[in-house]
Amino acid sequence: MESVFHFRHQSSIANEAIQSSRLLPGEALERARRNYTRERSRGTLVAMATIAELKIHGLALFASGKTHAALQCYDAVVAAHPLDYEARLRVADCLAALGQAEAAARTYRAVAWYAIKAGHPLTAVVIIKVLEDAGDAAEDLQTGLVMHYGSESSLIGKFAARINLPDPASQTPPPDLQAGPAADLEGTAAIRSAGCTEGFDEYPEALHPIPLLSGLTESAFRKVLATVCVRRMANGQLAIREGEPGQSFFLVASGQVRIFDTDGLGRERDMAVLGENAVFGEMALLSNQPRSASVGVVGEADLIELTRESLAALADELDAVAGALHNFTRERLLSNLMARSPLFRPFSKAQQRDLLRRFTEHDVVAGTDIIHENDEGRGLFVVLSGEVEVFKGERTDLATLRSGDVFGEMALIRGGVTSAAVRALTPSTVLFLGREIVQRMVEGVPQIREYLESLTLDRELDTKLTLGEDVGEEEDDGSITIMI
Repeated sequence: MESVFHFRHQSSIANEAIQSSRLLPGEALERARRNYTRERSRGTLVAMATIAELKIHGLALFASGKTHAALQCYDAVVAAHPLDYEARLRVADCLAALGQAEAAARTYRAVAWYAIKAGHPLTAVVIIKVLEDAGDAAEDLQTGLVMHYGSESSLIGKFAARINLPDPASQTPPPDLQAGPAADLEGTAAIRSAGCTEGFDEYPEALHPIPLLSGLTESAFRKVLATVCVRRMANGQLAIREGEPGQSFFLVASGQVRIFDTDGLGRERDMAVLGENAVFGEMALLSNQPRSASVGVVGEADLIELTRESLAALADELDAVAGALHNFTRERLLSNLMARSPLFRPFSKAQQRDLLRRFTEHDVVAGTDIIHENDEGRGLFVVLSGEVEVFKGERTDLATLRSGDVFGEMALIRGGVTSAAVRALTPSTVLFLGREIVQRMVEGVPQIREYLESLTLDRELDTKLTLGEDVGEEEDDGSITIMI
């Protein structure tokens, strides 16, 4: 039997799939790309394929309208790895595209129930919306989702687990694409994907909560499910574009998305890659500010979108949803801060949390003066969200600070009063740590002293450049030092 890889020597589809494959798990994808290049240069065939390779080819074939060939690839994965619910979902997609509505619906339902029990509830949400679009209310699936993941569920636990997808590098017998699909391919694939986990019972005893949703009442949970939109997106499509108004936020049900921003020259800067269960877009929605970055799909991804309009439709449940969203956003901002800020880097996770508890949190509206020029240094500030501006005298703008940026350190390190003011440009949240605690940190942790001293020197230099002073001059009175 010829391998699935025979067609990749004859068709550009395979090459396009390899080029768009970077969203699958990194090491497996890199191995798939190397295998592809090596086999193509040798003109040889291989007897086995990896899951990643078969999914790459299935994606390209489905996108080019070769649905039967795509179904062969996905069915091969399911035959060898029945717990690969993503491949089973793609089988259902192929069946739906081929007009096999009943078989597709049975398969979708079976995959949804597995996903609910196995710890992948957002995939079940995607399937519920797909079924609803086909005229099936899927009320039993909605009830199952709420029972497993609602705020009153006894299954949500501290020692939660989920059944992971098989290793993408796992070897899998490939189908014979050159021979064409078998006459009973659609029926065989449907029966396999719908029934391959019927006897499986090794599900986790405790489940992870759904971000945001598991904190809602059952009523709010159901209303959110009724209002969400599912966006099934292909490689390169943008879910969010930098600079646009924030009208919605997203949860990643499957696949991955890339967050990036663009500088003045149009160059893209990668910021993060997010996968299953990640939330993005909520900050611009809450702050009514433009999007600060773009989010694009690599490979393929299923996203769940909740718009401002759908939130408004929740009416009496809106406070619960807004509160859950605010709490989630705050926790994520704090986690990002502890992971990325040099201020927290010298400490263990437990020490970071202990230090964080010593900060006080302050929400400020746009236009609020946080530090006045010539104030005594009161302590250290960290921007948690929003933007603040640093200025001197009659509105000489010196800097704009954003999430994770520190200010107030210069008056503590150098002594004396502040020589610049800080004002909130947008609704912002800042953390404050009192002077005495900061001084103990500086004295007891050399890395903190080095970080704050280095930050102070950098800002002194920036201030001199902004004010047009000679950076080689020594100023005894400190008049051009931003002591904030």
